[in-house]
Amino acid sequence: MRLNPALLSALYTTAALLGQVRADEEAEDVSSTSVAESSTSSSIEKPTFTPSNIKAPFFEQFTDDWDSRWAPSHAKKEDSKTTEEWAYVGSWSVEEPSVFKAIEGDKGLVVKNPAAHHAISAKFDKAIDSKGKTLVVQYEVKLQNGLECGGAYMKLLKDNKALHADEFSNASPYVIMFGPDKCGATNKVHFIFKHKNPKTGEYEEKHLKSAPMARIVKTTSLYTLIVNPDQTFVINIDGEEMKKGSLLEDFTPAVNPEKEIDDPKDTKPEDWVDEARIPDPDATKPEDWDEDAPYEIIDEEATKPDDWLEDEPAMIPDPEAEKPEDWDDEEDGDWIPPSVPNPKCEEASGCGKWEKPTKRNPDYKGKWTADYIDNPAYKGVWAPKKIANPDYFEDKTPANFEPMGAIGFEIWTMQSDILFDNIYIGHSIEDAEKLKAETWDVKHKIETAEEEASKPQFDDTPKSPMDLKFMDDPVHYIREKLDLFITIAKGDPVQAIKFMPEVAGAIGTVVALVLTIVIGVLTRSSASPPPQVKKAAENIKKSAADAKDQIVDAAASGSDKVQSEVNKRTTRSSGPAE
Repeated sequence: MRLNPALLSALYTTAALLGQVRADEEAEDVSSTSVAESSTSSSIEKPTFTPSNIKAPFFEQFTDDWDSRWAPSHAKKEDSKTTEEWAYVGSWSVEEPSVFKAIEGDKGLVVKNPAAHHAISAKFDKAIDSKGKTLVVQYEVKLQNGLECGGAYMKLLKDNKALHADEFSNASPYVIMFGPDKCGATNKVHFIFKHKNPKTGEYEEKHLKSAPMARIVKTTSLYTLIVNPDQTFVINIDGEEMKKGSLLEDFTPAVNPEKEIDDPKDTKPEDWVDEARIPDPDATKPEDWDEDAPYEIIDEEATKPDDWLEDEPAMIPDPEAEKPEDWDDEEDGDWIPPSVPNPKCEEASGCGKWEKPTKRNPDYKGKWTADYIDNPAYKGVWAPKKIANPDYFEDKTPANFEPMGAIGFEIWTMQSDILFDNIYIGHSIEDAEKLKAETWDVKHKIETAEEEASKPQFDDTPKSPMDLKFMDDPVHYIREKLDLFITIAKGDPVQAIKFMPEVAGAIGTVVALVLTIVIGVLTRSSASPPPQVKKAAENIKKSAADAKDQIVDAAASGSDKVQSEVNKRTTRSSGPAE
């Protein structure tokens, strides 16, 4: 028997392709395993903490002598909204990070208690005066447990003789409050400064409008505030500019009051007309205007469709519904099967009593109203006259803050382990940038790598052949589907056909096609094929046809079985409630 060379070549190529695919996948598995083992065995190299030599009016890296500068508060928190007293019971610690540690031996000030009030402060060796100078405030915040509700802001306290660390509280006078705060929908970076009214001597908080959002991450965030002598400011987060503006224009209440205000004694005259348009007093309703005409009327020209079934109800009891086995007529009452749409009505225009439909009334006009015209007596919108503001003043240099004598953290938070570090308060933008390069830049790179390495590695590989997609890898798709079909068929061939009719159909088609090609080759190789060949060909065609019919029947019976189960469950679940 001679085979067609083209057919032989095709069969060889197919076998070689499947073999190569299998070999490639095995190689990929080995490679993936090697890479995973390599990545887990190697650790991220971390530097050792070395104190910076940067000089500033106040610079804190929480070295071993930190407690000689910082003292927790033992005061009571004042709250005018309640008679309850809140003590600052939250404890503080200086320790290395417990989450994504980047630098060996690098410690920070840590909030230790959740849902507690915390207060701690440190006095400056010398009061910081920013008059005529650039003020730079920069510090790191690490939300090791995230932040759902709480603050992580600092306060620069007013320099005065009554400034005592153990009495520091929310009532302690401050000059600037800066830093992140989040609770519920509130998420902002505060920048508040207290401004003294030169006329009254009273202090008033000035809040930044449209404050930037805080960065809620477990890696270290760097917050920087720069206030320039020209009354402008910049807020950076992680070295990126997030907000810039002017102390004179971007705060509320405004630093300087209005020059003129409304005269509180001025009142609107009784004859003042402020209605710009009025109904036309000369307009009259047309005689043929019928306000009582309905919006819709019955369509008298409508006729009942010929196929309308008046004797058929729109809903009928479900003929396939069965009374549940656990139904008790005495306790549950008479069982009534659920109603379903009458299938006869689906083939007709409708069922039940036919009534003429309604249509829009062409004579409908609704309630008549006069057209509006410009009011000839209109005088415009009334406003009280302006007078000079007796409280007016002009402060052109609000950036000349009052001297600051200490720094404090006075916060309440639901999350513990908030870490503060590398606090810089001074006048040099260059030194703040240098500190960022020495500390935060190093931390950020390592912490980001640590965070990425700690993420759970999700396997995107489909867990089942049923999850595969043909377009992702056609060869792999076909092989996996075929393997599953063969595995099921070994135990129950009929169940395999029911479960995967598409595979069974494909197999039948391929077998029939290959046999047809082989028979065609054999037929062409002989001018007059022997009778046994003709008979074999006829048997093959008949077998292929029978196999196709069996596949279709099996798929249909499987579908009927599923539908039957659905109907049964629907009947049980749609019965009357107890």
